[in-house]
Amino acid sequence: MSKNVLIVDDSLYMRTLIKDALSENGFNVIGEAANGEEAIDLAFELIPDIITLDNILPDMIGTDILKVFKEEGLSSKVIMISAVGQDSVINEGMSLGALDYIVKPFTPDKLMVALAKV
Repeated sequence: MSKNVLIVDDSLYMRTLIKDALSENGFNVIGEAANGEEAIDLAFELIPDIITLDNILPDMIGTDILKVFKEEGLSSKVIMISAVGQDSVINEGMSLGALDYIVKPFTPDKLMVALAKV
């Protein structure tokens, strides 16, 4: 069964890159969000199996979105994808429930390895 994925990234280019990689590997992209508010709305509306979450969005940061998901008990698995690679940020994301953290730039292979863990 293919997994349903919500892609959250403010960059259309990055969303397209992720979407293409996911589609080629049998994942079903059911939504895309360009900011935190959209991400939260879509996550609770669609309840995807997996969410790829950028950490730096125009209106909020990914770790704050993770806090909302955690508080509201969202069942989706989250993989953070961000250009911010500091250990403190990665550790915070993981402690808030992200299952993996991919630092940009990355290859589609790296994304698939992360998804395999989920």
